[in-house]
Amino acid sequence: MSLNIDQFTESELVDLNHRIVEPQRFLRQMRAHASMLKFSIGAQVCFETDDLRTTTGTLIRYNKKTVSPVTNDGHRWNVSPSLLRLVEPRDITPVADVQGRNILQK
Repeated sequence: MSLNIDQFTESELVDLNHRIVEPQRFLRQMRAHASMLKFSIGAQVCFETDDLRTTTGTLIRYNKKTVSPVTNDGHRWNVSPSLLRLVEPRDITPVADVQGRNILQK
C-alpha cells in the first residue's frame, strides 16, 4: 500500500499524524506502567544518580512515566522505573540504636 502524502490537506496530515503517534505513545505508556508494577508503594529501591552514586530510597508515588522515591535525607527524585531495582534484604544490616533495639540501616 502506498500513500502520496503530497496530495493530503493540512487537516488530513494532522489526522494521519495522530493515527501514527497516539498508538506509539500508548505503547510507551503501557511499557512504563508494566515496569512500575514491579514495585509497590513503600518499597525500598535503589538507583544511580547522574554522578553515578547509588542512592537508596522509599517509593512514594507512581507518576505518568516515572516513579518517585524519597531518599533518607529527604530528597525526592523522579526516576524511570527501568532504572530502579529493589533493595535486597542482604543490602540492609540491622544496627542497635541507643536503647538496644535493632533498626535497619542501609
